[in-house]
Amino acid sequence: MLAQAAPSAQAPQQPTIRRSIELVRSDVIVRDREGRFIPDLKKEEFVISEDGVLQEIATMVLSNGGRIYNIAAPPPMAAPEGIILPQTRPATDASGRIFIIFIDDQHLDFRNTGRIRDLLKKVATQLIHDGDMFGIVSSGPSSIAVDLTYDRNRLDESIKKVSGNGLKPEEIMQAPEGVQGPSEIRHRAHVAFSTVNDILQKLEKVTDRRKAFVYISNGYDFDPFPDYRMTDDREWGDMMRGGRNSQDTGEDPFMRQMQGNQFSDADLAMELAYLTRAANRANTTFYTIDPRGLVGGPDIDVNISPTEWAQHVRKSTDTLRVIAQQTGGFAIVNSNNFEKGLERIDNETSDYYVIGYYSTNPDPTKRTRQIKIEVTRPNLNVTYRSSYTLKPLPKTTGR
Repeated sequence: MLAQAAPSAQAPQQPTIRRSIELVRSDVIVRDREGRFIPDLKKEEFVISEDGVLQEIATMVLSNGGRIYNIAAPPPMAAPEGIILPQTRPATDASGRIFIIFIDDQHLDFRNTGRIRDLLKKVATQLIHDGDMFGIVSSGPSSIAVDLTYDRNRLDESIKKVSGNGLKPEEIMQAPEGVQGPSEIRHRAHVAFSTVNDILQKLEKVTDRRKAFVYISNGYDFDPFPDYRMTDDREWGDMMRGGRNSQDTGEDPFMRQMQGNQFSDADLAMELAYLTRAANRANTTFYTIDPRGLVGGPDIDVNISPTEWAQHVRKSTDTLRVIAQQTGGFAIVNSNNFEKGLERIDNETSDYYVIGYYSTNPDPTKRTRQIKIEVTRPNLNVTYRSSYTLKPLPKTTGR
């Protein structure tokens, strides 16, 4: 009797990379040299490329005066074999605009509470119109969390609750420090960024509408007033409060400070980059506003040099500029003319195109993609977001 042949060993499974094809959308504003919006562009007049490769436009939506016109609906995607997808239903709520008003009260001076409320009243009257959908969220003890709504009374109620809760300069200068510098400053920033990221994840599900994020804050600085915190004034203050000083520990305060904060600016830049990547994935434009307006010198009772104060103001307002510019918006900082800035936001969120395409780049390891959008009609200015970052790939387990 012949022995039965042993079954051949199965070849090990090759790892597979799962990739979902998603529609990449980008808001586009096209104006002539006089700043007038051009509402009659055709799909064929747009040229869009990703990393230098031309892309085919799949969707195109026009908003003119706040009214939505679906110029080109997306074609049906090929479903995986064996799966039947139901037909997509047209959205029934496509009017108006979407605003998120983020009040970063942990980075707003309590002494400016009146100015903050006045600014929000201007937002309510000049920016939010009937038919607009809006939500309001705060980062701190103002405890405001209003989901997307059309009810303008909710906005009026929230304004009454707003109160600045930012750290005073003297609180920053005398606060305890960790290995990375003032720990309370980083904690507050992380709370703000985490709150914003949670909102952006929800906004990813909203499509073909321009999503404007009105970001009200004094900005961020992970290494404020470094000269003061390296001087004997800080050490003397610690000793007077019964704490340790450099003479007790044998530490050089200058070297300790340099070692603890040498990466502060890089850490902050990384945090801001993560935030703007999430905003670009959600196709959300940030408009940042510093309610302090034109900032003068430090208060007379604050023991800090004008030079160090100016450096702190510059660094904090620069973070607001970065957040806005990297998402296709702009910052209203160092200006008391909030009305002009709000009028510009109103215009940009009323007249725009939303263009979508399916990326032809099959490489999932190419995380950040550069976008370029042009129009063939001459003498026009085009504003759009210049990049986006793919979502992290889902983790898969082998069988």
